[in-house]
Amino acid sequence: MKNLKFSPVEKSQFSDTLRERVNEYFTSNNISSYGNYNMVLKSVFMMTVYITPLILFYTQVVTNEIAIFFLYILIGLGKAGIGMGIMHDANHGSYSKNKTVNKWMGLTINFIGANAKVWKIQHNVLHHTYTNIDGADDDINVPGVLRFSPNAKRYWFHKFQFLYAWLFYGISTLWWMTVKDFVRLTRFRNMNLVKSKKEYWKAMLNIMMWKIFYFSYILVIPMIVLPVSPWVIVLSFVSMHFVTGLILSIIFQTAHVVTDTEFPLPDENGTISEDWFKHQLETTCNYAPKSRFFSWLIGSLNFQVEHHLFPKVCHVHYKNLSHIVRKTAEEYNLPYHTKSNFIIAVYDHVLMLYNLGKAKRTVLS
Repeated sequence: MKNLKFSPVEKSQFSDTLRERVNEYFTSNNISSYGNYNMVLKSVFMMTVYITPLILFYTQVVTNEIAIFFLYILIGLGKAGIGMGIMHDANHGSYSKNKTVNKWMGLTINFIGANAKVWKIQHNVLHHTYTNIDGADDDINVPGVLRFSPNAKRYWFHKFQFLYAWLFYGISTLWWMTVKDFVRLTRFRNMNLVKSKKEYWKAMLNIMMWKIFYFSYILVIPMIVLPVSPWVIVLSFVSMHFVTGLILSIIFQTAHVVTDTEFPLPDENGTISEDWFKHQLETTCNYAPKSRFFSWLIGSLNFQVEHHLFPKVCHVHYKNLSHIVRKTAEEYNLPYHTKSNFIIAVYDHVLMLYNLGKAKRTVLS
């Protein structure tokens, strides 16, 4: 990955034309590419969904075991909403033109148990740059358990992954909040993506402190103040994470691990045969483009093509930009993958998991 690069030879006029048209869209409509009042309202809504059940716990307004369980599920929905609709844009620098606002809104990921620094390296640097490239894109790097690429090693049990993947999707955020950030940070240090020991240990301390804070307010304090068995809280907490993990995994995996997308590998010189813009079109898929409410709910991540081409543009603009991107891609005879609805996208992802579980390792260049 260190010397991985995209081919300058294959660069077409597509990227220049597309950027020019997108810039013209914002200029002619006299609007900013950053968030607007809708973004603020969504932030308030998602944070309210997340925090309100905790207030009800702390004040003992709710003490019924069944109500506690379902309020934890509501927290899980709020957690997913914060991840998709607030911190995602902020840590891309697209929530606001004010860097301080982006920084603090980006820290909402720390508030809900993960870590902004680790996420930025995994998502912004590795996933967005090297989308669907085995060994470089960390979002498809799940060695052993799941096979997300035809270029990854296949084990016999992968033929069942279309059945058991959902369990691992469900526990993914629980793993993330407890172990993953520490493992990833160490891995990134070994990859020289964390430059110094001082930076590494500072980040490690930051992760530990935030996680102590997270588990204290989400798990320990409710155990202390609520007059129910601790096992009720633990079960509710695990169920909350299962809901969040399942939502986030399905939303993101249906955008890249589907039958339409490509999984290119570099040649012996570390060069990908296409330019970066074409690569994003080939490795990314949209879904449910007409569903306004669904799109609002998931932070417009159903417009992953637009997000990957313009990650520094706030998601509130993706639907309008999608018409420009599709038209321009068609003009240059480039792919523009999309599924008509979310159910079809999920079905296609299941089919891809099934195919990857049966197929032997392939070598592409």
